[in-house]
Amino acid sequence: MSTLTRRQILLRILLPFALGYYLSYFYRVVNAVLAADLTHDLGLEAHDLGLLTASYFITFAAAQLPLGLALDRWGPRRIEAFLLLFAALGALLFATGDSSLQLIVGRGLIGFGVSACLMAAFKAFTQWFDPRRLPMVNGIIMASGGLGALTATAPVQAALQFTDWRGVFLLLAAFTLLCAAIIFLVVPDHHAKPKNEHLSDQLRGIRQVFSDRFFWRVAPLSMFSQASFISIQSLWAGPWLRDVAGLPADRAADVLLLVAAAMMAGFLGMGLVAERLGRIGVAPSTVAGSGMFLFLLVQGAILLIPQPSWLTPLWVLFGFTGTAGIIQYAALSQHFHRQLSGRVNTAINLLVFVTAFCLQWTSGIIIDLWPQVSPGHYSSDSYQAAFGLLLALQVLAFLWFLVPHRERGTPLS
Repeated sequence: MSTLTRRQILLRILLPFALGYYLSYFYRVVNAVLAADLTHDLGLEAHDLGLLTASYFITFAAAQLPLGLALDRWGPRRIEAFLLLFAALGALLFATGDSSLQLIVGRGLIGFGVSACLMAAFKAFTQWFDPRRLPMVNGIIMASGGLGALTATAPVQAALQFTDWRGVFLLLAAFTLLCAAIIFLVVPDHHAKPKNEHLSDQLRGIRQVFSDRFFWRVAPLSMFSQASFISIQSLWAGPWLRDVAGLPADRAADVLLLVAAAMMAGFLGMGLVAERLGRIGVAPSTVAGSGMFLFLLVQGAILLIPQPSWLTPLWVLFGFTGTAGIIQYAALSQHFHRQLSGRVNTAINLLVFVTAFCLQWTSGIIIDLWPQVSPGHYSSDSYQAAFGLLLALQVLAFLWFLVPHRERGTPLS
């Protein structure tokens, strides 16, 4: 498939892109730990905190379709390294901002800047790896994101003993610049040059993706499952553990760390399972659907059994099963021609992150409908209502997934 050895592919392709996605996921979830400090320092309401954190997702989503075109035209190395410069600028603005508007702009720049971190990796993997190995290597890159989520929990809480949230983001700005340099200097360009398509041809490829019946069979469930997981894990899990479970900040951070560790295991485990089952003819979409059904059951249990004795196991299962939706990316990559891989993955990512923005902000609005129990602390009923809405949307999407569809599209060749 390439002139690089396995060791070179590991060191020059897998690890640099894993570093980028580690950083992306760290940015995504760190506000779950910093929520109390941000609320206190800036006087935020729940809907303000939801909008501030969710601004990452709307700019991330807005970049996806042009990103797919750019990845297919210019390749993953240049695009990701360039965009990470915007993430570094956003982290700097976030660290120095004095108003919620400045922080919203800063976090929006961060979302735009890291928008290529996963999609660029997926694009590179379709160039350098056998399609049958995509579920496994995609699981590896997602596990690096889990490591970022893990680092953004208890380690960040410990770091707050020596600095504040502004210091955390100053360090992130410097690390982001370093990551951009590594990707630009280390990652090779693939020997197969992208086809020189006109813009009209590229747009026709996007239309082909969005008109495909298989895409619309699997997209809604993956969209709502991933968006709900992201919305809760990246923000509302921390306040829930504080307000519903009654945990102090350090204990809540420890639970979030376990969630992130379970997420890493889920990405690796489900990717491996999908690859192994694929060898005996089980489609990745079937594996993903089964995993997302288990995720529904876990969320229902969290809503119904919030007792402390069940708290940690349920949230660990939340982290593990919440990864199932990512298998659909491999299913879609296998379904379409390799030339469309960038546009396919960014199409589903667009849907996921627009939905994550809407759900995370809407959750804050719903939580604000109930009177605060005390300043900065919210009612258990408000969380039940917000999380219940997310669960209901996923149930409807799962029922749609089960409905028989006549599937038509362009398989991988």
